[in-house]
Amino acid sequence: MSEQKITIGNKEFQVACQPGEEQFLHAAAGMLDTEARTLLSQIGRIPTERMLLMAGLMLADKIAAAEDNLRAAESTAEALRVEIDALRNRPVPAAERVEVPVVPQEVTDAMAELAARAEALADEVEGKAAKR
Repeated sequence: MSEQKITIGNKEFQVACQPGEEQFLHAAAGMLDTEARTLLSQIGRIPTERMLLMAGLMLADKIAAAEDNLRAAESTAEALRVEIDALRNRPVPAAERVEVPVVPQEVTDAMAELAARAEALADEVEGKAAKR
């Protein structure tokens, strides 16, 4: 067993723990100390037993809230997993046939002829305008 000194609410305590568990002990003591200091700053001086009890209850309340949040997150994650599985397992939609209208060759030929005439007229108008 390893003897460790911890401080909770400005009071020192000697606590025994298993070798290798010291960091966990100090982390837990730190969380309890944070709650105890909050109490001391709000209430002032209170008996050690009462301070430890209240700090423990405050910490337990935080843990209960965290567990509730974890359960809600797990429930949401499970719902998302179910939705993802449903999307993965849905049948592949049938391919749609898309028809693109084809412009008949006669129409494109006529349009090309009109474009050529328009260009010839434009050239003629430009030539006459340049001579003036």
